[in-house]
Amino acid sequence: MNDHVTDSATTSFLAHRDLLFTVAYEMLGSAADAEDVLQETWLRWVKVDLAQVRDPRAYLVRITTRQSLNRLRVLKQRKETYIGPWLPEPLLTAPDVAEDVELSESLSLALMLVLETLSPTERAVLVLREVFKVDYDEIAAAIDKSPATTRQIAHRARHHVDARRPRMPVSRAQTKAAMESFQNTLRTGNLQALLDVLAPDVVLVTDGGGLKQTALRPVVGSDKVVRYIAGAARKAGTPFSSEPTTVNGNPALILRLDGMLDGVLAFRAEDTRITGLYYVRNPEKLTRVKTETPLTSR
Repeated sequence: MNDHVTDSATTSFLAHRDLLFTVAYEMLGSAADAEDVLQETWLRWVKVDLAQVRDPRAYLVRITTRQSLNRLRVLKQRKETYIGPWLPEPLLTAPDVAEDVELSESLSLALMLVLETLSPTERAVLVLREVFKVDYDEIAAAIDKSPATTRQIAHRARHHVDARRPRMPVSRAQTKAAMESFQNTLRTGNLQALLDVLAPDVVLVTDGGGLKQTALRPVVGSDKVVRYIAGAARKAGTPFSSEPTTVNGNPALILRLDGMLDGVLAFRAEDTRITGLYYVRNPEKLTRVKTETPLTSR
């Protein structure tokens, strides 16, 4: 391969790198695995005859999708032996991600958990269509299905996800307000105020990966969640400090103990109450909350 062809391949790849990473991360929920997919995509891309490629972006997305589907099978085996609930790896993101409403919703830990209940092919189709606006013919080529079958898969996946979304759309401002109320109760230790912030059927999901102590099953119900949080505070011995941040394009809190990073807490809200709490404590999943990860749907 001559230098000119290599330079052209490199230029095209770098121009779409953030998009390709976002596609892979949306499908996998793991930054490390998304980076591996990008490496595999690059190795295949440099072997492509670029003169035959009409749309480099579409072609690269197709390669990334196929490699992500392959990687999902590996992740499935890994999750079967994972200790306790599995949550996606949280990513510190820039304000422009939050401004893209569809992208930020799709990246929320709550919705990414819903995506985990889809089959790999359903997830690929839904993500490519709903978030990245890829046309059905391109998606069909990526998953080796007919366009008609791809539309059916999209319809089925959309119905599944819509049934598990919040009943009413929740603005970023509402989520932020609920988060700030929660943060205040942490600071004051007022358990009654905490109960007032939580929906009666709130769910707390904690991910320690066997490396940090967490609940081995989701904690369901406001009373149980408050007791769990109060117990965790007692065991810690010193108060948690919290700072607001933006993770996966959504409001979140970074929690620290004695100044050391303990975890990232993300929220799902409906009306003015919190219906979901997602606490990632596994240290292997906290490497991307110190510097921003560029994500884009374009």
